[in-house]
Amino acid sequence: MKPSLIIVGLGNPGKAYEHTRHNLGFLAIDALIETFGEGGWEDRKKFESIVCEGRVVTVPVLFVKPQTFMNNSGEALQKIVDFYKLNAAEQVLVLFDDIDIPLGTFRIKQKGGPGTHNGMKSIVDHLGEDFARLKIGLGAPPKEQDLATWILSGLTAEEKKEVTKVCTELPAALKNFVLGETQNQKEGG
Repeated sequence: MKPSLIIVGLGNPGKAYEHTRHNLGFLAIDALIETFGEGGWEDRKKFESIVCEGRVVTVPVLFVKPQTFMNNSGEALQKIVDFYKLNAAEQVLVLFDDIDIPLGTFRIKQKGGPGTHNGMKSIVDHLGEDFARLKIGLGAPPKEQDLATWILSGLTAEEKKEVTKVCTELPAALKNFVLGETQNQKEGG
């Protein structure tokens, strides 16, 4: 199946990172394949990713979790875009955590800069800024904590509840996005 849309969840592979704040992209994409996935995750070494085929309404989708670690996510995504000869501006949606958005909310934007997110910096370096993104709010870290340490630490029980709530809203948001019914910035939660 040639996908019409690539949906990439950003995160770090491995058990040590599984439930960390910086893996919200992986958690979100897991929630989406429960609704839209067709089959399970497959290792695609040529893409340096695990992938799952799916369908949103009638649109064939490839769900992707890069296995390159966060800071090199763009390498994996570039391989997929090149292989399928896709237009990133119209056929890529990236899901990731964002400290500038309140916990329990999300926003969909058509393009923009990477902000402070290293995974997004890698993707922008490889594809430019013209692709859709779904930002999942983390909120700001406590003032006394180092940002890198905080985003790589585990979610609290309260944060897990908020993330779970947001993840239940994502299938409807994705369906609206695919149908072209999304505003530039969509607040969830």
